[in-house]
Amino acid sequence: MLMKINGVEIAAYPAQMSVTVLDLDDADSTTRTVDGTMNRDRVAVKRQIEMTFTALPMEKISALLKSMRGVFFEVYYPDPMDGGYATRTFYAGNRPAPVAIEKNGVVWWDQLQITLTEQ
Repeated sequence: MLMKINGVEIAAYPAQMSVTVLDLDDADSTTRTVDGTMNRDRVAVKRQIEMTFTALPMEKISALLKSMRGVFFEVYYPDPMDGGYATRTFYAGNRPAPVAIEKNGVVWWDQLQITLTEQ
């Protein structure tokens, strides 16, 4: 697997990754009739990528997070619906890194979670 952010291979690869295909509907015109029939106005199909990383040393987590610091950025990733690699514009939501330990002078972060949502 290969992943790139703004054309550069990511600093570390996730231990787990999930790509979700999202249907975005118009909130005003998507309704149900009295008999329960759905009338749907899909306005777009977008992707969301959820990633979890195992233990990362300070330099790797820093490089990874800095690569996603822009408001929007290009991501090259394997897309299950496209059946190959795709490049799309994403933004990053919250990026919690809950555990930090220091071992032999190196600070390690564990279980960093990143959710990328297509623009």
